Amino acid sequence: MAYMLLILEPGEKRRTRPAEEGRLAYARMLGFTEDLKARGLLKASDALRSDAEGVRIENRRGKRTIVDGPFAESKEIVGGFFLIDCQTKEQAIAIANECPAAEWATVEVREVGVCFDDSDSPDQKIRADVDSGDHRST
Repeated sequence: MAYMLLILEPGEKRRTRPAEEGRLAYARMLGFTEDLKARGLLKASDALRSDAEGVRIENRRGKRTIVDGPFAESKEIVGGFFLIDCQTKEQAIAIANECPAAEWATVEVREVGVCFDDSDSPDQKIRADVDSGDHRST
């Protein structure tokens, strides 16, 4: 199963961190990344630039709104992510606990999945039967 580990940092932390502390944190995160690769768990990872350089876009009833960062209402920024492949949620949580960022940020663990599950619909039941190789007449 795929899990996303989202690194949620306090918004000001990255901007106010002393350079040497930042270099040390970055080196530790690179080591964590290499360890995940060596264990065959890493699917993808990357850091994200500050929210000061981000943009938020909404399109409501045909009206587009664009807001440039930084986003004052945000207390945390998504500083980066790890997409991992592991067997259970418990394993994903254990891996998140190993992440050095857990010492200065929050590591959110989310299973990758569909954003809408219509599993009660008859069409979904038929698709599930076909996908599983069950071709009985109904």
